[in-house]
Amino acid sequence: MTITQLHYVLAVAEHKNFTKAAQKVFVTQPTLSMQIQKLEEELDVQIFDRSKKPIQLTETGRKIVHQARNIVNESDRIKDIVDQQKGYIGGVFKLGIIPTVMPTLLPLFINNFIKKYPKVKLKIEELNTEAIIEKLKEGHLDAAIAATPLEQEGIKENVLYYEPFVGYIPPSHRLNKKDKLAVNDLDLDDILLLQDGHCFKDGIINLCKVSRGFNEDHFQLESGSFETLIRLANEGLGMTLLPYLHTLEVKESEKQHLKMFEDPVPAREVSLIYNRSELKMQIIEAMRSTIAGVVKGAIAYQNVQIISPLNKK
Repeated sequence: MTITQLHYVLAVAEHKNFTKAAQKVFVTQPTLSMQIQKLEEELDVQIFDRSKKPIQLTETGRKIVHQARNIVNESDRIKDIVDQQKGYIGGVFKLGIIPTVMPTLLPLFINNFIKKYPKVKLKIEELNTEAIIEKLKEGHLDAAIAATPLEQEGIKENVLYYEPFVGYIPPSHRLNKKDKLAVNDLDLDDILLLQDGHCFKDGIINLCKVSRGFNEDHFQLESGSFETLIRLANEGLGMTLLPYLHTLEVKESEKQHLKMFEDPVPAREVSLIYNRSELKMQIIEAMRSTIAGVVKGAIAYQNVQIISPLNKK
């Protein structure tokens, strides 16, 4: 049994296709098939059920894949230990970022990070929280930036900052005259929300649950971007809530419609998350330090109430 064979097994398990898996690991399809067959013969088990389309793992195969992932991660740690010992910060680093953080946080730190650590080859992917968790557990991401706490076994969370919720209240709205918002001012019936799949939407729903009961079927209008929500609010269709960093990008003519909350300010916790195997920790720490340095000046709120990103039933 070899580490290479285990890499091939993981590739087939992911793609459920020998040809696609071979392309992923840069070998010919016959080579990959032969190595997996040799492994199956050595173990005297069938890892894949080739009679099904797409290819499926057998019951034993699922257990083997779980263990293979652990073995491959541990083998990667050997090079990682050497890199850390040498103080080397470089190589490919795969980072996932949730959509409501990507457009505001990435421009703040990316240039600083690239200049400071030129040997790191960043591969950044915008993903929702569910996809991030799956890819972290499967080893397809080295780390991610997401709203926390996520309460996921096997995933560590390193808090970067606390980002307040800010109200965007158009002139025609009932709350427009208020200097500051209170959580119990919120009525889910007139809050414009992001579409399903955004943890920021779940955070708003959880925030409203704190203040009053509601029927989740009441809200009607959802959109895929904060910009659209602002335009809809300007049309008199309701109010919306924005993450603080996004308010820095709001047009000057619209900033008068922004309203902060009373203390403790409802906020989301944004963290750098990674697998408990702690691979590439030198790069993770470099990224945490870079982000903390630039965000400290942008967000200075201390008295906050953390709103969970989990969709609480």
